[in-house]
Amino acid sequence: MLVQVSTDRHIAAHAGLVEEIQQTVTSALSRFSPQVTRVEVHLADENGEKAIGDDKRCVMEARVGGLKPYAVSFQATSVTQAVNGTLDRLIEMLERQLGKVSEKKGRPSFGYVP
Repeated sequence: MLVQVSTDRHIAAHAGLVEEIQQTVTSALSRFSPQVTRVEVHLADENGEKAIGDDKRCVMEARVGGLKPYAVSFQATSVTQAVNGTLDRLIEMLERQLGKVSEKKGRPSFGYVP
């Protein structure tokens, strides 16, 4: 699974931050690795230099083989909280969407890879 991280100009994308996010996403989505081919993480600071409320935004887009991409977002006061909140939402969405694909009418589909 490939994890790509991009930031806006208000968030410094140093190597440590990018590596930490890549490891967090890879470990959290490891059980979906046969189906998920790529995850794109977009980080933005909505207010720029002002630190007012939940201004850090994270959007994750998961590319699933054979299906349309799924995207979720979350806003928080720090980048770490935004990434973790978005990851929780993405896991819920993948469980729901891949569960629909894997078990139609109570049976595993032919294309399902456990």
